[in-house]
Amino acid sequence: MAKVKWNIDPAHSSVEFSIKHMMFATVRGSFHDFEANITADPADLTGADIEFSVDIASIDTRNADRDNHLRSADLFDVEHYPKMTFRATEIVKTGEGEYDVTGDLTIRGNTRKETFKVKFLGEGKDPWGNVKFGYSAEGKIKRSDYGVTYNAPLETGGFLIGDEVQISIVIEASRAA
Repeated sequence: MAKVKWNIDPAHSSVEFSIKHMMFATVRGSFHDFEANITADPADLTGADIEFSVDIASIDTRNADRDNHLRSADLFDVEHYPKMTFRATEIVKTGEGEYDVTGDLTIRGNTRKETFKVKFLGEGKDPWGNVKFGYSAEGKIKRSDYGVTYNAPLETGGFLIGDEVQISIVIEASRAA
């Protein structure tokens, strides 16, 4: 199959994360507003062009006070850095329908190479005859690498917020018209 432009279906896609809180609990959250420019052969991502952008102000951890703090200059500083972006620079097939997608991730104006494990989840037609593709991506980053360093020491040792962030993305896409 040839490379085609894809449209992401935001109602059936998600960008989620998790991070340790107080060294023993886990806080989970998501970003509701994101977009992607993807041109790829759904059967073989190795030659794909992938750009992804997340509106950081759309963060949701189910706690308004925490979300507002995450948007503040202490953490993401959305006033100066409203977007998180990823642009793939290398895609390596690692198994049947599995890839290592490496690219430039930019958060708070800091860009680093990161690799995400991507899996093809399937292809099918919806009830209206549109061909849909599903993919998942998993990875982890260190928030300190991106200047997101706010923290508070705990009386019992350690820190309030972990440094490692687990990222999970699920995409449902269709061929662009």
